[in-house]
Amino acid sequence: MTTIDANQVTLGMESFGDDDAPLILLAGGTTMLSWPDALCERLAAGGRRVVRYDLRDSGESTTADPGAPAYTLRDLAADAAALVDALGGGPAHLGGIGVGGMVAQTAALDHPGAFSALTLVGTRAVAPGKCDADLPDHDKSTMKRLFTRPMPDWSDREAVADFATGRAEILGDDPVAARAIAARIWDRTPSTAPPAQVANQLGTVFAKLNCKPRWRERLPEIEVSTLVVHGRRDPFFPVGNGLAIAREISGARLLVLEKAATAIPDSAAGELAEAMLTLG
Repeated sequence: MTTIDANQVTLGMESFGDDDAPLILLAGGTTMLSWPDALCERLAAGGRRVVRYDLRDSGESTTADPGAPAYTLRDLAADAAALVDALGGGPAHLGGIGVGGMVAQTAALDHPGAFSALTLVGTRAVAPGKCDADLPDHDKSTMKRLFTRPMPDWSDREAVADFATGRAEILGDDPVAARAIAARIWDRTPSTAPPAQVANQLGTVFAKLNCKPRWRERLPEIEVSTLVVHGRRDPFFPVGNGLAIAREISGARLLVLEKAATAIPDSAAGELAEAMLTLG
């Protein structure tokens, strides 16, 4: 893991594979660890240079004020395009998961020349907040269970790992994997202050971003090969959100992971890598 300067910020990143191979850039959701090691390794074995990176205010990227970000969704999209330029691997296959998927959609629309393919995982085509009437919103019972849980002591690594374990059980993700990832995220977070930890562990900084203007209506403008991936059991962004994106991007391929919820399970790494490699 290292850092790189792009678009006047520092971004934490990790590279897999041959530096001269075609580039797959993976935007974190919000940290790079949203993309499993097993998937990155499979993609690299398929002849790609894989770079996963942290969004601003997460991991080793520039951290300013996670409680009041002074940048927009479109700035995060510009970061992705600038990172491709800094890495010298353009045009790149861009992947985004969760909130990173929103960044990826916007990046593909605002900077089409920087990207040759698009993979959107577990995301939706509208910003945080009230969603469009035709899209399924967060599962209410799941959200109630999530948001009535007491917060952990963010300065206590084990307490944070315990919290992530319980959260994964509610969401339907693998609790063992979630615990291990939470511990790794804690180790990479630059501060034990609650705003920094919450931004890294829960991605709450994204909910405070200015995400205007809307981009859903522009999805038909995306011309690159696109793969839309969604967990059948996702209660946070239910699968109907992925179905809508796949309908609205011409020629998009839809891959529904039948046993997945919000995270990419290691058991799906092979299937997902194969699908991504067919895009280029």
